[in-house]
Amino acid sequence: MAKPSRTAEHVADRLHSAAIHLLRRVRKQDTATREGPARLSALSVLVFGGPMTLGGLAAAEQVKPPTMTRIVTGLERSALAERVPDPADARRVRIRATPKGVRLLQGARKLRVRYLAAQVKRLTAEEKASLGQAVEMLDRLLREWK
Repeated sequence: MAKPSRTAEHVADRLHSAAIHLLRRVRKQDTATREGPARLSALSVLVFGGPMTLGGLAAAEQVKPPTMTRIVTGLERSALAERVPDPADARRVRIRATPKGVRLLQGARKLRVRYLAAQVKRLTAEEKASLGQAVEMLDRLLREWK
């Protein structure tokens, strides 16, 4: 029988907790953008996923369309996103990140990564190598997620 500390449930529980705490800590760097977490999250989906409908963006962010309408309106007011005609269907509109939105998100990501890197630098070379292997495993797990 597997040791309790090695069961999939135990590892998943610890990973879940660590992921939440990690995200909370690096997210503190987002205050420099002067945009709220909901707007930055939606903008991230647009920057990395490309233009999408309001419904698609709401589904990706797991919010209701009226909530996403308010978020997109805020992004538009800040000139971080814009509504454009859908090239495949003139009756539909897609939301896309503006160049300003892309720059803001890339800058925010750099701040997060620098902040996290400062913490990772405190690890030994062996610990950094182990963490790198763990990240590779997580990447594989996410690619194969069903």
